[in-house]
Formats: sequence, structure tokens, C-alpha cells
Amino acid sequence: MADRLMLLDTASLYFRAFYGVPDSLKAPNGTPVNAVRGLLDIIARLVADFEPTHLVACWDDDWRPQWRVDLIPSYKAHRVEAAVPGGVDVEETPDPLDVQVPLIREALALLGIARVGAAEHEADDVIGTLATGASMPVDVVTGDRDLFQLVDDAASVRVIYTARGMSRLEVLTEATVVGKYGVLPQQYADFAVMRGDASDGLPGVAGVGEKTAASLLKQYADLEGIIAAAADAATPMAAGMRAKFAAAGPYLEVAPTVVEVVRDLELGEFDARLEPVTGERRAAAEGFAEAWNLGGSMPRVLAALDAVSPVE
Repeated sequence: MADRLMLLDTASLYFRAFYGVPDSLKAPNGTPVNAVRGLLDIIARLVADFEPTHLVACWDDDWRPQWRVDLIPSYKAHRVEAAVPGGVDVEETPDPLDVQVPLIREALALLGIARVGAAEHEADDVIGTLATGASMPVDVVTGDRDLFQLVDDAASVRVIYTARGMSRLEVLTEATVVGKYGVLPQQYADFAVMRGDASDGLPGVAGVGEKTAASLLKQYADLEGIIAAAADAATPMAAGMRAKFAAAGPYLEVAPTVVEVVRDLELGEFDARLEPVTGERRAAAEGFAEAWNLGGSMPRVLAALDAVSPVE
């Protein structure tokens, strides 16, 4: 089997699992385990269907980095819980999910799945760094459209998009991105800056939607070219469009830095190879599953890992 790296946008997946699996599933002590079960089933399905030889559960060490907030204060602001002591932003997470996150960490460790984060950065930035520096084909698993900017046919980087559910996964290549949005993946970050994204607190350029953004990128290649054209009276851009970009000037100065994923983090050493879980580790994983009432989810992911071919 040829080497292939799979990068999980882990929080995206365990949120999906939490909302997609009944919350009536609980451990003997009453702790809900629907997100843990769901995430393990997602991993089992992905490993079986896409046959990665390497897997990284990319982690939000900082889900709302201050350096991004300093540039755009509204960035993810609507997801912040009420102020907490010390002024640290805490993501609004349902309590029944919050208590499961430590269990998810422990399950990943028992399975030998690398969990990688970076201080002051989001999982997106970890994914961007690992995808950009990979020496093998890469599958990025996410429900976040912003990661479409990483799709790169030449480097064999695809996105497995989960927004429509695990039964309707979309595998995005350059042609898919162009077909969906009319822009190349390398233009997607500029496209997203102009379009904006209410879910991330990004206002975009007022009056510029997806079709207009795609049309402008087709004409001027990138955001820098569009801004230059808007400022140059000699270009054929309509006066109304010039006014929109002039009004959005302060936002456009900082938004690209917020939207573009970081690709050059120092992530340290870790082993992303997937291997069957055997011996004492397997017994520990099975014991964990029994103690926390994980049902068939742990056996399914263990079986998927059993089928992984050794990396030569």
C-alpha cells in the first residue's frame, strides 16, 4: 500500500459526532459518551474507506488565537462564553460534549493515533503546516470550507468534506473547487475574505457575494489585483464596486492574515504511522471501551487498524 497521510480536523468531527449520535448513550457513571462513540466510528469509517497509512488528529490548542482577534475583534466572537476569570476566551461548548473531550484524548492515545496541536494556533494551522510539508499524498478531513485553500492536485492534497454527513462525503480536488465556486483553490482564501463568513465573525466586503467575488478573481487573479484595480481610475471597474472596496479598506488590510492558514509551524517530533493495536495496548483499549460503555465503536476502529498494511 502506498503511503497516504490523513489529517483530521478533530473538533469539527467530534462536534459532528456529538450532534449526530443520540445523547442517551452514557457510561455507567452517567457521563454521556455519544461524541466519543461517534468519533471512533468516524475514524473507523475513514480508515477503512480511504486506507491512510499515517493519521494525525489535529487539535485546537487555541481555538481563537489572540493574534487573529487583534486583527479582527469579531473573529469567532459569537462563540465565546460569558467572560471568565482571567479574561481567557472559552469556546461555548455544550456541557455534555465538554466532559467527553478528555475521553476523546485518552481514546486517541490508546489507539496510538497522534494528536498534534500548536500553541496560539488552531487545528487549521496544524493541518496547513502538515499538508504543505508532506512527503506523501494527503487527505484533509473537515467540515470547514476555509481548508479548501489547501487543495493542490500537483501535491496530491485533497479535502474530504463532511458537511453533508458521513454517508455523503465529498472528495474535493481542484476541479471540484472550481466547479463549486468558480475559483481555484489558491484563490479560495481571497474569495473567502471578500465573501465573509458569519460563522467565523468575518464581515466580508459589503455587497460582494460569492458570484461577484468569483467574477472579480477571474478578472484580476487575486485580492491584491482587485484592490489595485479598485484604486486605479483607469481600470474598467464600476464606480459602485470601487466604493465597496474603498469602504472595506481597513478590513481588507488584515483579513487575509486571519483567513489564510499558517503553513510553517514548528510542530516537533511525533509518529503518525498507523499500526494495529496489539498486546497490552489492545487490552487497555478494550478495557477503556468496557468501562465507558463505548459499545461496538472501539471494536470497529480496532478492526480498521488491524487491516492497515505495515509501512515499509
